[in-house]
Order: sequence, then structure tokens, then C-alpha cells
Amino acid sequence: MDSNQIPPESGAFNPQSSETLQLLRSRRSVVAKSLGAPGPSEPELKEILSIGARVPDHGKLAPWRFVIFDGDARRTFGKKLAAVFAEDEPAADAERVAYEANRFMRAPIVVAVVSSPKTDCPIPVWEQHLSAAAVCQNMLIAATAMGYGAQWLTEWYAYHSKVTEHMGLSGNERIAGFVYIGTTQAPLKERVRPELDRLVTRWIKNAD
Repeated sequence: MDSNQIPPESGAFNPQSSETLQLLRSRRSVVAKSLGAPGPSEPELKEILSIGARVPDHGKLAPWRFVIFDGDARRTFGKKLAAVFAEDEPAADAERVAYEANRFMRAPIVVAVVSSPKTDCPIPVWEQHLSAAAVCQNMLIAATAMGYGAQWLTEWYAYHSKVTEHMGLSGNERIAGFVYIGTTQAPLKERVRPELDRLVTRWIKNAD
């Protein structure tokens, strides 16, 4: 077997990678409206989800799951989004309702990452939610590494009880994010990043 094909579990895996560091330095989200076909193939999507699931997970609980929207399912679910929106906003015009109906049509693949915390264990629920958030970030990195654009969104429908009911979420589940994946259709522009010096402090023990 080629040394590059040795699985990490063998103990021979060398995690040093300048290419990975460069990807992390340059990675940025691509707004959903700038994503188009093609999206990832079925094997590529499976790999993105597998990499997404390879995150810190206290207790090995896998406190998350995936709901995939692709093909006609995006339009069908969009009709449900539009119906919920129109019920909440009866004064909204037809153009706005149509916009809501097309939410999931902005990208070839939309993956809902559902935070599904286990309550019958001592692991804090907050930590389980954080693990689900890490899944979303891993997916962004994996999609970018494959040459696709991706965006992690929530928007109003992630928090609406009727929408999550349509998705089959249970009472303790929440949407960690909708990850939109497709091919970037427009040039990317870098945005302003935070100044690290303003965010970092060092704790120093006060003299007794």
C-alpha cells in the first residue's frame, strides 16, 4: 500500500500539511445566491458528511444528524417555507412569498445539520450543541477543499417551530445550520477580518 493511503488509524499518519493551513487561511463563505450547479456528487457529498462527523464529541454521542435537500425536494420544501411565511406575514406581497419559496433553490445541495443532544447522559447539552456547530464548520472546510463554495446559514426558518415540525425534528432538537453547497458563480471578495490583538488576552495570576 502506498504510504499516502495508510489510514490515520494505523498510527503512521502525519498530520502536518501546509496545504491545509493555506486553505484555512484563505477559506471564506460563498453567499448562497452565488452558488450554482454542479453540486457535489453523491460520493463527494458522502465524504463531506463523513468529514463533518469527524469532530470533537465528548462521550462519543454523535449528538447530531443530517437532513439533505436536493433535486425536487428543495422546491417542495420551499413551498412549505412559503406557506409558513405567508401565514405569519399576511401582508407580504407575492414577490416576497415567492422569494421564500425559492430559498433552497439557491444551491444544488442544502444540508440541515440538526443538533440532537442526548439527555440521558452526564455530558452537558451545551457541549453537544457545540459539537454540532463543529460539524457545520468541518463541512465548509471539506466542501472548499473539493473546490466547491459553501455557506452556513440559519435564517428565520431554522428557528420556526412549524418549519422544524415539517422537518421531523423532536422537541429537544435544534437546527445548528443549513449548509448550502454548490459551484461558485461569481468572483469572491475578501471581507474585513477581526484584529487578533483586540481579541487576545493572557491571564496573569495576581500577586497575593
